[in-house]
Amino acid sequence: MKKKIVWTMLCLALSVSLTACGAKKEAEDTAAPVQEEEEAPAPEEEDEEPEEAQPEEEPEEAPEAEELPEGNMILNGDFSNGKGQWSTYLNGGKATLGTNDDGQLTINIMDTGSLDYSVQAYYDGIKLENGVVYKFAFDMAVSTPRTVVWRIQLNGGDYHPYFIETIAATTEMQHYEYELKMEEGSDPAPRLCINVGTYEGDGDLGEHVVMLDNFEFSVLDASGRATADAAVETPDINVSQVGYLPEQLKKATFRGDAIGDSFEVIDVASGESVFTGQITGEGKNAASKENCGVGDFSSLTKEGTYKVVNEGCGESYEFVIGSHVYDDLLKDTVRMLYLQRCGCEIPEKLGEDFLHPACHEAAAVVYGTDQKKDVSGGWHDAGDYGRYVVSGAKAAADLLLAYEKYPEQFGDDFDIPESGNGQPDVLDEVRYELEWMLKMQDDVSGGVYHKVTCANFPGTVLAQDETEELVICPISNCATGDFAAVMAMAGRIYKGSDAAFADTCLKAAQKALAYLEANEDAQGFTNPSDIVTGEYPDDKCADEKFWALAELYKTTGESKYHEELKAYRLLSVPAGLGWQQVGYYGMYAYLTSENTDAAFSGQIMDVLDYAVETLQKKQDEDAYDSTLGTEYPWGSNMSIANNGMLYLIACEMAEKNGDSAAASYLCGAQSQLAYLLGNNANSYCFVTGYGQLSPQHTHHRPSQVLKKSMKGMLVGGPDSNLEDPFAKATLADSPKAKCYADNEQSYSCNEVTVYWNSPLIYLLSGVMSR
Repeated sequence: MKKKIVWTMLCLALSVSLTACGAKKEAEDTAAPVQEEEEAPAPEEEDEEPEEAQPEEEPEEAPEAEELPEGNMILNGDFSNGKGQWSTYLNGGKATLGTNDDGQLTINIMDTGSLDYSVQAYYDGIKLENGVVYKFAFDMAVSTPRTVVWRIQLNGGDYHPYFIETIAATTEMQHYEYELKMEEGSDPAPRLCINVGTYEGDGDLGEHVVMLDNFEFSVLDASGRATADAAVETPDINVSQVGYLPEQLKKATFRGDAIGDSFEVIDVASGESVFTGQITGEGKNAASKENCGVGDFSSLTKEGTYKVVNEGCGESYEFVIGSHVYDDLLKDTVRMLYLQRCGCEIPEKLGEDFLHPACHEAAAVVYGTDQKKDVSGGWHDAGDYGRYVVSGAKAAADLLLAYEKYPEQFGDDFDIPESGNGQPDVLDEVRYELEWMLKMQDDVSGGVYHKVTCANFPGTVLAQDETEELVICPISNCATGDFAAVMAMAGRIYKGSDAAFADTCLKAAQKALAYLEANEDAQGFTNPSDIVTGEYPDDKCADEKFWALAELYKTTGESKYHEELKAYRLLSVPAGLGWQQVGYYGMYAYLTSENTDAAFSGQIMDVLDYAVETLQKKQDEDAYDSTLGTEYPWGSNMSIANNGMLYLIACEMAEKNGDSAAASYLCGAQSQLAYLLGNNANSYCFVTGYGQLSPQHTHHRPSQVLKKSMKGMLVGGPDSNLEDPFAKATLADSPKAKCYADNEQSYSCNEVTVYWNSPLIYLLSGVMSR
């Protein structure tokens, strides 16, 4: 609302760039379950003068720059339509956001917390371009004189401010106006923050109100605008950039307006064509909005390095056909879990750049009590350093299942501290997580605490530098059920190598199940009001109990578990292979148990058959063999990997039953792996450090601090729901399958988690074993 301005302040040519850690709000980790039914390159060395002068190359044409936004980039800047797109971030403070009768935005503060950004109002939607001068203006008054800091900051990474100013705000409405020149690289999704937490010198402010109005952010002078960076060039022929086993399904996807009708595979070493094939199925691909066709070269089995070419689309990235093409990849995807270990030293010999001393060793407080408990150990879950039972259980289960089904793929030489001890390293790695999970079980009740984190997400720091108090969040039925299932698995899988540990795990599983049966009506988990870290909410725990019963039956063969299982109405069991819906784990456990009931097994097979038929239908309709249809959720790459797992499970069951569909299910699994490794609409190998185009700027704190992405991490992938500010700013016009950004600000696309790596490990080991 426009009004008379009492006093005007003008600050000209402010172009500071400080490195103080700013406020942030990250929707860190809500990965979707399986589809049902959070550095500049080194300069090149100068070449020696060539023997013959070479003709000068034509300079590359600079990409056409987008038009700069006209007028005020802050929508509803006078708040005539309420608070609009403004939101609050609370990090220990208490406040609400609203508007008053004068049409002003109000921050109603009850508690300023302990940090300068404990209370923050923020706005996403402005853009900054290098060399452009902007006008930034607003009005402000406070009910109690106090310090207010505004920042326009990087919304990710180290959250450093591009511009920052500290204001001694008064009870009179004042006008503040600034001229800002963007000296850093362009940022399509910065965040405008008003920080009104605790500042030294303000004293106890009590309850008070900050009133804001007439925000304007607009272009003042674009004459110095820098040339736009060139977009990443990607090929129009996509393949698995890692490669293929000799007998594996091999397909290339072609895209463009004139893809032609044939292609060749070229041996890179000789330059000769070794295969000619036909392009089939040309048409519009719904998820990527491209004209696509597919070429199959599965009959090429000779080991070597190749590329696919044709006249209309050019050439693919190079790839390898070989018997050991996935060996290093499998090792690095497992080693990622080792490098995520909490509570122990990662030495330079094993961690290289990602070494660190022991972290998070202090006892944690049980939420709502004065009790403290040692819960050291386990894996850092994702880009943050929290440890969560439900996601950790999924990750541990995937690895245990991979070892149980495909033990030949897991040696004792994966370069972790336990390598060489005579036990497969995958079991050593999972045990590190299981020993932490055992600490998360309440000694008295048998219930399992949901997670341990600090109250807030850490800044962009290394693990050893997160030193806030650790808080153990309350017991939940979903965590308890997952715990019981995984411990029952451990009870049989470790029995041959460590009977005492296996017995400990089995007893813990039985104790957890007893808690579930005594607390059937307990509510699902939601974060306590003053905890803002990853929630992993779940209010439907029938699938967790079903899974626990199935694993206990498979491990013990006791009839009491069998009878409880058969009483389930399967359609009421949430079916998935994610952290939230785990029903397929229970179904698989039952089908692979001894002494199963034929009728109940048949019901389970009906569920699985329908699920796989749904996947196949979606895959058949997609040029890249994606099983996601036209919706790509947060963590879509986990969904692809989970679906690959489901294909392998269906393949195993089909082989057991003599069903000829086994071959097509195996092809489905191989296709999901190829998608993750490069045959996708984004042309990325989504595993860091592999392929010719892989993510470089992951939302993963150690990688962000070190400016180097850890090797062997599967990133989240396309998210068509655009669930972070960077994605909203840059991908709004992108087709669903292409809503991906290799940017650390895009936590919904480019974060990593242990439970995204784990189904990839299962998928890799299954494909390698066939």
